[in-house]
Amino acid sequence: MANKKNPNPPEGEDGKNGKDEPTTPETPGEELIEAEGPDIETSFTDEDLAFLTGQTAEAPAASENVDVALEHLADLKRVQAEFANYRKRVDRERAASREVVIAEVVKSLLPVLDDLALAEAHGDLEDGPMAVIAQKLRAGLDKFGLSLVGAKGDVFDPHLHEALVQLPTPDVTVNTVADVIAPGYKLGERLLRPAKVAVSVPAE
Repeated sequence: MANKKNPNPPEGEDGKNGKDEPTTPETPGEELIEAEGPDIETSFTDEDLAFLTGQTAEAPAASENVDVALEHLADLKRVQAEFANYRKRVDRERAASREVVIAEVVKSLLPVLDDLALAEAHGDLEDGPMAVIAQKLRAGLDKFGLSLVGAKGDVFDPHLHEALVQLPTPDVTVNTVADVIAPGYKLGERLLRPAKVAVSVPAE
């Protein structure tokens, strides 16, 4: 009869079924050692502190450059303002010169307008080429702002009228234009020629 094997193997000396648990061998010299060293003293020089605070030796020079730039900017603005005023003054003088030239040209044509007015009064400009010429001339001068001065019934104005005749009249209380002998003309607000008129004055 065969011998049966014992299902329970003999226990080892440590009582763990003969199997030893793995252990980490201790190796001399492999312990973790916290490194310690001498304290490092951190110090800053005056130049380092000046650099960190922005107070370097170049700061005063930069401030002076800013002041110079501001002065140049102020000078530039002043020059621009002076140039703008100069340009406005030149434009005004140019416009005034233009008005003077136009006024002189129109003034030289006033005798022609007087002749046309006389011809029209005699009925010579009712029809024909002269009537067309007179119409075009008057229309062209109107574009420059030419206007008549003096009309019957206007209150006499010594700045606009030249009194050639005075007629005492009991019906008037102020000096009044009784008749226009020769019309006056204005170009815009500029008086080219006062109107020559007969004036009715209050009777004494």
